[in-house]
Amino acid sequence: MNNDKMNKRQKIDNNRNKNKNPNQKIKQKSKKKMKMWKKILLIILLILLIAGGVFAYKVYRNGGGLSGMLATVVGHDENTRKSLGEFQVLLMGVSTDQEGVALTDTIIAASYNPNTQKASLLSIPRDSFTGKNTKRAVASDKINAIYNMTRDPMETVEAVNELTGLDLQYYAIVQTEALIELVDAIGPIEYYVPTTMNYDDTSQDLHIHFEEGLQQIDGPAAEELLRFRKNNDGTSFPSEYGDNDIGRMRNQREFITAVVEQTVKLENITKLGAILDIASRNLITNLNFDVLKDYLPYAVEFSTENLQTGSLPGSVPDISQTNNVSIFVVDKEETEQLVKELFFPERLLEEESTDGNTTGNTSATSSTSTNSDIEIEVLNGTSDGKILQEVVSKLTEKGYNVTRTGVNETNSVSKTIIANKKDVSSTIMNDIKTTIGTGTISDKSGGSSSKVDVTIIIGKDYNQ
Repeated sequence: MNNDKMNKRQKIDNNRNKNKNPNQKIKQKSKKKMKMWKKILLIILLILLIAGGVFAYKVYRNGGGLSGMLATVVGHDENTRKSLGEFQVLLMGVSTDQEGVALTDTIIAASYNPNTQKASLLSIPRDSFTGKNTKRAVASDKINAIYNMTRDPMETVEAVNELTGLDLQYYAIVQTEALIELVDAIGPIEYYVPTTMNYDDTSQDLHIHFEEGLQQIDGPAAEELLRFRKNNDGTSFPSEYGDNDIGRMRNQREFITAVVEQTVKLENITKLGAILDIASRNLITNLNFDVLKDYLPYAVEFSTENLQTGSLPGSVPDISQTNNVSIFVVDKEETEQLVKELFFPERLLEEESTDGNTTGNTSATSSTSTNSDIEIEVLNGTSDGKILQEVVSKLTEKGYNVTRTGVNETNSVSKTIIANKKDVSSTIMNDIKTTIGTGTISDKSGGSSSKVDVTIIIGKDYNQ
């Protein structure tokens, strides 16, 4: 009896053990799988850490920051930037509102050096004479007529090279539609409109109406702004800014500066693809966009404080001497000097160190001038009166002669402007900029007083 009970208990125990075994096996298998996944995750994490470290190292070798990251993403190494030369292109603005007519009323030679982060804009007056004899001038001798007659952009490029001594190889024709789309893609451009504008041309359905001051400029407004030359009553830009075409060219350069400044902001970096797409669809150009993309990672470092601008120097002869055709005759000697300052500063420095003077510059404000010879006026474009005295102190400590101070007539301005009034050498202009710590160097048409060599308008960017 006892044996039977023992056998029954043993059978029950055996059955219980059998029932437990499957659960244990499942648990054991689960533990093995967990260990395997942990190993896999650790391997993946290790790979990511190694890849991240390699990427971070490449970013560091490419200069670090956003520029280094973008350069690494597109496959550049530390030697890519060094191998990129100075990028130069002739920008031509063509209005498409007159059927069959394509006058290039905006012509600008532009350059950008990714290694020095320097850039230049040189305006070519639309009436620049390209013929042989001014006494027999005809309308087709003006540089803005070349593209309209030939439809070959390189003909205009060659004419600009002839006038300036540059060796431009690339062109980019920006039509009205492209300008509107480009500005709208970047977002409204914050821009200080230099004067009140009121102009109407019903034949072109063109109506330009702006108040002087800081404005938000969208695409259609940008077209109107850049085409403005004079008001309905015949008045134009203020004389200190530059009348008519001179003022229009300066307005164009300064608006381009504002567009560049806003484009390279961090929040607009994600729009670079859209900008390139607009360019590829709308521009008439011989540029290779794959090559252009190589410059983009370094362009995000660019500051408009390193942008120098100018306009070809010359004169407008009396039409009685030019076959009743209004033309602009370029001064070749002054142009040679200006081109050196904007595009070949290293060549200019070599000449100055060799000759002890600036070639072709015979004015009293040549490179041999001392700081005390330079007469400067300082205008306060901010609401802080202490800033004016601070800037004056910095300049006088460096030995500069500050002869006039005051408040900017147009009130508040966002950017400090250093206007070259009397052909002061680029060496001194750059030293003035370094002394005050900020500023955009403008050409000699800027400022408010013709009795000084340099006018400084202090903007909100000072001490930011």
